[in-house]
Amino acid sequence: MTERRLSANGVELHVLDEGEGPLVILCHGFPELAFSWRHQLPALAGAGFRVVAPDMRGYGGSSAPSQIEAYDVVSLCGDLCGLLDALDAESAVFVGHDWGASVVWQLAVLEPERVRAVAGLSVPFVPRAPAPPIPIMRRHLGEDFYIVWFQEPGVADEALARDVRRTLTTSRQWTAEWAEEEGRPTRRASWLSEEELAVYVESFERTGFTGGLNWYRNIDRNWELTAAVAERRVEQPALFLTGELDPVRRFMPAEAMGGWVTDLREEIVVPDAGHWVQQQAPEAVNEALLDFLREI
Repeated sequence: MTERRLSANGVELHVLDEGEGPLVILCHGFPELAFSWRHQLPALAGAGFRVVAPDMRGYGGSSAPSQIEAYDVVSLCGDLCGLLDALDAESAVFVGHDWGASVVWQLAVLEPERVRAVAGLSVPFVPRAPAPPIPIMRRHLGEDFYIVWFQEPGVADEALARDVRRTLTTSRQWTAEWAEEEGRPTRRASWLSEEELAVYVESFERTGFTGGLNWYRNIDRNWELTAAVAERRVEQPALFLTGELDPVRRFMPAEAMGGWVTDLREEIVVPDAGHWVQQQAPEAVNEALLDFLREI
């Protein structure tokens, strides 16, 4: 696949670019890379679409600003608008997984004219909370909930980077307790080859995890920055897809989208799939995305 770097919104984004036709942009989550879409890029390009997958800000071959505040959702959405500009495109269909899903949902609200349609994988659109979210999570889910644990700069950064292979292959939630059990063995998922895992390990051994963790450290700031659009709906054609076994479903239920995503074409639950659904069940995800893209 074609790899290149593009200037966007004051940063440099490393992107994979494949195919010709209507533009589809794929946005990964934590801790992932553009490589996470390796099964979708050739399938969508082969079906007549131009597919672009960036390493998001703070990841892989893209810029990783040092300031925590550089990773708020307005800046991340600005990167995607800048990417459109660099590609000479007015708009695109945006597909996101995990944090990438949160960003593309928010992009559909902040910059609706630039989003032809939106698909969220694993993370649904969530309306603005009545108060800053981190204290709510701390109260209801505890100090050891991974998003709460991620908040202190440097702590999770060091723990995750200590043994990158262990971090990327654990089936458990990243917590302070997990970090103390350093010698506990892990097992590579059957859907991830040793060569594929090596791509992630090499990248995160080089960059660390701070860039991605800083996305979490802006959750309350995002709440403040998006107050002016709190009542906006996602009105573009939309798709939501998740894995049946995805633990995110327990604390971010798809029901939250009711009344807020006004043109939800389909909600798909992939049987026996977990959180890393586009890598674990690529055939089901590709079929769902292509059906959605052809429909719109």
